[in-house]
Amino acid sequence: MIPSGTESHFGGSSTSEQLVWHWRCLDEAGSEVERADDPRFPSQGDAETWVGEVWRDLREEGVESVVLLEGDREVYGPMSLST
Repeated sequence: MIPSGTESHFGGSSTSEQLVWHWRCLDEAGSEVERADDPRFPSQGDAETWVGEVWRDLREEGVESVVLLEGDREVYGPMSLST
């Protein structure tokens, strides 16, 4: 499980206005999974690296797929987290 309130090493000194990349987490039915934290990232690469590191934890939380967002704009997805 991903601890809530954990500081990410991605973009630690950036302002919140610069942290626009994030993930929408979806369950098997395609409904959004509410999570305790919603980490934001300064770049697409940082967001993709993060999901690559924690996808197994997300699966344990009931997340089946993710959608990458830049602000409110959907960049791609849903992307399955199934192996």
